[in-house]
Amino acid sequence: MTLSIGSTAPDFEAESTEGPISFHKWLGDSWGLFFSHPKDFTPVCTTELGAVARLKPEFDKRGVKLIGISVDPTDKHHLWSKDIEETQGVAPNYPLIADVDFKVAKLYGMLPASTSGDVNKRTPADNQTVRNIFVIGPDKQVKIVLIYPMSTGRNWQEVLRVIDSLQLTAKHGVSTPSDWKQGDDVFFSAAVPEEEARKKFPKGWKSPKPYFRIVEQPK
Repeated sequence: MTLSIGSTAPDFEAESTEGPISFHKWLGDSWGLFFSHPKDFTPVCTTELGAVARLKPEFDKRGVKLIGISVDPTDKHHLWSKDIEETQGVAPNYPLIADVDFKVAKLYGMLPASTSGDVNKRTPADNQTVRNIFVIGPDKQVKIVLIYPMSTGRNWQEVLRVIDSLQLTAKHGVSTPSDWKQGDDVFFSAAVPEEEARKKFPKGWKSPKPYFRIVEQPK
């Protein structure tokens, strides 16, 4: 199974460092950031979990719940959390799912359906495809999928930027250009009738090409 943008994020029940999780119920009406790791006690992922913990206030401001997953049991997650706090200055302040039967990783297309065996005998390389970020909307649909190799740490500032764009475009029906950041101009569709556009954007717009309609970012 491969999840694409617009797919419904599969629901699941799993154990986590904060107790049992029923995913859709846990998410509620919030946005969600679901990010995965191939194995506990790996250096790149250790820095990532610490970085996300430090940025939790930024995700909270955007109404985004955080949840991670690593293909190991909760007892190892708790031990790993101590290492993360020691080396990164902060422990995970969000749930980390245990996926000892590979159920969630397979459900989200990160491991083949045929994957089986003892999770403790698997190496990070065995699980190297478990390196995804899923941003999920309040409608439970997947809004973006980012996949990284084990050797490249993720840029969480870019994830925040993407979430800002997703939330802005969902609310106002606009689109954001390359390298957009908060406060920059945005596009709206040339398919919007002129009369409707003038009501929605009374300050007008710039149109250097017929298919360009550039306006100030809506508030």
